[in-house]
Amino acid sequence: MPLYKTITPNSQTTVKIWKISEPYSDLFQSVSLKPKSLERVLGMKSEMHQRGFLSVRKLLEAFGYTDADLFYDDCGKPHLKDGKQISITHSFQFSAVIVSDLAVGIDIEKQRQKINIIAHKFIDYEFDYLDENDADYIKKLTTIWCVKESLYKLYATPGLSFKKHCLVIPFNLHDEETVAWIDYKTRKHRYNIRFLEFEGFTCAYAI
Repeated sequence: MPLYKTITPNSQTTVKIWKISEPYSDLFQSVSLKPKSLERVLGMKSEMHQRGFLSVRKLLEAFGYTDADLFYDDCGKPHLKDGKQISITHSFQFSAVIVSDLAVGIDIEKQRQKINIIAHKFIDYEFDYLDENDADYIKKLTTIWCVKESLYKLYATPGLSFKKHCLVIPFNLHDEETVAWIDYKTRKHRYNIRFLEFEGFTCAYAI
C-alpha cells in the first residue's frame, strides 16, 4: 500500500505514516539494504518486525533517502547523513518517520487494555487529572505513553525516566495537541506535542 498519511506540522518538519499491508517478500524485494541492515532484518525472528523494519525503509524512500543515508549512534538514536533530524517508530501494521531541521521524536502504539496494567510504571503527575471511569481512559493512557516515548527519543539521554522526568499537562483528545516537559537534573525543557488517532492506534510526535 502507498503512504497512509503525510503531515506537515511546520515548514521544517514532515511526518509520513505507512500502513503495512504488503507481504514480507514484496517489501524485501522493493528496497535496497546495506549489508548491516540486511544482516539485521534476516536475523529477526518475527515477520511483523521484519515488515516494520522494511516499511521504514520505504518511508525513507518517500523522503528521498535510502537505507545508506541512515545510521545510529551509540545510544541507538537514528541520524541522517545530511544532518536532518529523524525519528522512527513502528507498531503492528503501522510505521512512521518524522524528519525535521528541529529536534524531534515520534511514537505509534496500538490502543490496548493491557496498558492499564503498566500505567503506574510511567505515570505519576498525570494520575491527578486522569479518571479510570472515563470512556477514553485507555486512549488517554496510550496518548501519554506515546508523548513520553517521543520525548525520550528526542532527548536521547541515558537515565531519563518516563515517570520521574517527563510530564504531560492535561489535554483533550479532540484537541490533538498538548504541552509536555522534561525536568531532568538541572534542566527543564518545554515541548509542543501533537497526536492523532487512526484505526485503533495513537501516534504522537514531539518538536
